[in-house]
Amino acid sequence: MTPDMLLKHFDRIAEGPDAIPRLRRFILDLAVRGKLVEQDPDDEPAAKLLTRIKKEKVKLVAEGTIKRQESLTLPDKGKIQFELPPNWEITTLQSVCISIADGDHLPPPKTDQGVPFLVIGNVRWNSIDFSGCRFVSDKYFNALDPVRRPTKGDILYTLVGSFGIPVPVVDDRPFCIQRHIGVLRPSREIDRDFLLRTLESGFIYEQASLCATGIAQKTVPLAGLRRISVPLPPLAEERRIVEKVDELMTLCDALEAAQQKRESRRDRLVAASLHALGNGDNAEADERPSFADSTRFYLNHLPRLTTRPEHIKQLRQTILSLAVRGKLVPQDTKDGTGDTSFPKLASAAIQPEDARFPSQWLRVPLGKTGEWRGGGTPSKSRPDYWTGDIPWVSPKDMKVLFVADAQDHISKAAVEDSSVRLIPPGSLLMVVRGMILARAFPVALTTREVTINQDMKALLPHEAKTKDYLLLALRAFEPDVLSAIEHSTHGTCRLETDFLQDFMIPLPPLAEQHRIVAKVDELMALCDALETDILSAADTRSRFLEATLRDALSKPTLENCHETS
Repeated sequence: MTPDMLLKHFDRIAEGPDAIPRLRRFILDLAVRGKLVEQDPDDEPAAKLLTRIKKEKVKLVAEGTIKRQESLTLPDKGKIQFELPPNWEITTLQSVCISIADGDHLPPPKTDQGVPFLVIGNVRWNSIDFSGCRFVSDKYFNALDPVRRPTKGDILYTLVGSFGIPVPVVDDRPFCIQRHIGVLRPSREIDRDFLLRTLESGFIYEQASLCATGIAQKTVPLAGLRRISVPLPPLAEERRIVEKVDELMTLCDALEAAQQKRESRRDRLVAASLHALGNGDNAEADERPSFADSTRFYLNHLPRLTTRPEHIKQLRQTILSLAVRGKLVPQDTKDGTGDTSFPKLASAAIQPEDARFPSQWLRVPLGKTGEWRGGGTPSKSRPDYWTGDIPWVSPKDMKVLFVADAQDHISKAAVEDSSVRLIPPGSLLMVVRGMILARAFPVALTTREVTINQDMKALLPHEAKTKDYLLLALRAFEPDVLSAIEHSTHGTCRLETDFLQDFMIPLPPLAEQHRIVAKVDELMALCDALETDILSAADTRSRFLEATLRDALSKPTLENCHETS
């Protein structure tokens, strides 16, 4: 597929979540390779541009405007991965810039007002944001080397952390920058916007990544930045490239807006369908669809509605919510009531009027359904405590529904000599403290004897046959539990044991519990299959797009590009 055909028909393969950003990168790749617009043999060769830039720099050095620059070896044309068009040159970033500098390396004296002093957070989103910025005095600003004071026409370039973001300076407002930001002053002999687009390309970013130093926080050194290879076309072609890039980026904006509109419409339909599923009981009273009608509609259109993993997550939560409200399977009078199934729990039950739950169900405080046990950590100074085969479960292990093992294990001696207690199989484990509670309430069921740490609680059900339903119920009420999490000033999260023990759990008759668990298992398997299909389809689209882009990059220059607009 040629580049022009790809761009013309891109909307057909642009459904992937990252397709539009990849199209933008593809356009820039075409631009720096000379494949975006046709070459004109009458254009003045780029070699003459470089000659004029050298003369310009010699003059500025003689005037004392800039310092003499280190002579850099020009890149070898044969070492780049693509063939340059005629009249193009491969040069260095330093060769096309009057200067490349960064901010002052000494901490500036701060003032309440004065000249804005920008840090990397002010230029992180491809534009300059002066809101909330710091200030320095006019005296400090005026004492800076002129190459460290950005002016209109310069390009800022992030050097640390989220490095590789070029930002144009578009007005004459005075400001200065911290040392984590580079300031590039392009020669007047080249098109500033062409250099800006080139700096946005993957070709430049990959070079910046290779020269970046550090481990925790990568930093692009100025010496490496100056040596970055830049493909340079004739000036007339630079301007044609900029015009075409702007045109195609506008097309990308339109494609992205259309994609977002489709996804927003689909999200609203999913939300409305799931809401109807969960609120269909009073259809006769308020003319809403019945539960049966809503279920039939959703299942008939499931593949069209569930197109992203987050849709599956919403569907799972809806299934669980329906399960604990008696809407997933029909009630059967032969099952009896919660009282008859669990006479020992009946005395603890509370039966206020609540239309959300069937009348024959019990509502029992979670704390009354079993024995609660806490956890602890054996002494780290005793190596013999940590050489056994008893799983020691902590929040990091709560990534699975059924805990069969853990990353850490302890010995019998650790249990006998410390406050750590054994938790039998069939117990419910839950996290009550830790940052994971900021986004989820992990619960799991033990399949073997384990121990837990102090950030966990275990519930040993009095009625062993209820364990699967209780696990399901705790997962169903996750949103309610998360709303009760306390956040400390230190950023930690915790759940009070009293809240969990007082939390009301709807308890159906045992036979109905078994049907509910079986139906949930069946529907969750369907969700698993849908999620697998979604991820597989996304992966297929991604690999197809990658292959198509790679193929298009190897084809000749675009022809009849005007047809893509």
